[in-house]
Amino acid sequence: MGYIKLADTPGTKIMIRAANWVGDAIMTTPVIRAVRKNFPKSKIVVLAKPWVIPVYKYNPYIDEVMVYDNSLRHKFGLGTLRLAMDLRNQQFDLAVLMQNAFEAALISFLGGVKERLGYNTDVRGVLLNRAIKLNPALKKEHLVDYYIGILKGADLIDDGRSLDLFLSSQDQTFANQLLIDKGIDLSRPVIGINPGATGGTAKRWFPDRYAKLAKKLFKKYKVKVLLFGGPSDVELGEYIVKKSNYSCINIAGTTSLGQAFSLIEKCSLFITNDSGLMHAAAALNINQIVVIGSTDFVATAPSNENSVMVRVPVDCSPCLKDTCPVDHRCMEKISVDMVFQTCESFLEKKSSGPEYQGQKCSDKGHIGNGCSIKE
Repeated sequence: MGYIKLADTPGTKIMIRAANWVGDAIMTTPVIRAVRKNFPKSKIVVLAKPWVIPVYKYNPYIDEVMVYDNSLRHKFGLGTLRLAMDLRNQQFDLAVLMQNAFEAALISFLGGVKERLGYNTDVRGVLLNRAIKLNPALKKEHLVDYYIGILKGADLIDDGRSLDLFLSSQDQTFANQLLIDKGIDLSRPVIGINPGATGGTAKRWFPDRYAKLAKKLFKKYKVKVLLFGGPSDVELGEYIVKKSNYSCINIAGTTSLGQAFSLIEKCSLFITNDSGLMHAAAALNINQIVVIGSTDFVATAPSNENSVMVRVPVDCSPCLKDTCPVDHRCMEKISVDMVFQTCESFLEKKSSGPEYQGQKCSDKGHIGNGCSIKE
């Protein structure tokens, strides 16, 4: 470990600055596991914003989660200095920065962290005494590889690409009881749909099509579909419930993030847009179908083998825009029948696995990624 001079002792303290979005946070979990592998005796603390804490809370490779309270105690301005003081009081020996913003390097520098490791992006190299030059090729690969590249650049060993997501027994108990209360027959397939996505509408398949899909699933498999989502998705869920002739049960806004994770674990099949919950399903190794439109299907593909991405290549995708400025053709061209047939391939086990649906993602540039893609 020539680049990092840190000694691995029970008194050594390592701070990992978490990514800010649920999906990104889940994709950093291979790095956390690898840091533990490199420093088995050290104390590992993850600094995370409140909404991603459930990703890390029960992870056995982490000793403590430190809250980055950016709305109150650590609000930008004086709160940034307060956070730096909180870090200084902890006397960290090493900071591993998953979050690439200038601010992440600044608070580590002001917080007196002895070794500060991260990519030298956003003119922050002067603040990082363990700055890693970003290989441009990593920008064309999966985000998991991008994050692991930080460790490899520092001559630290990695521990593979598999994602981690650990659930609490309380959340699992909640999930079991909710399914009972909602009248879900566990002897039949449990199907979840996540119709929302953060960052605008461009990533979202159309609500009317999700409703039609739910109706077809109910008609064929005699099961009501669970609609996932946060508080901002409640109205969207109610719209789909009505449009589907009540073939769905809307649980959007009724669960915590940890409870949603445990409900996803109960699903026989999870259907979603590109979202944080997509990566949760991948980490839990759940059969899933991902409807992909405007997003980069190389960088953010689900990382489990039993996932299928349904997409139709168009010349303007991936555009990475929040809203489509034209005709949303990347989603318009994805029909209900395309997604329904992919559902059938899972639920009726027409093949030994989702590879039945098309090319391996690795054939599309997903280095080491095993999901399939239907185009």
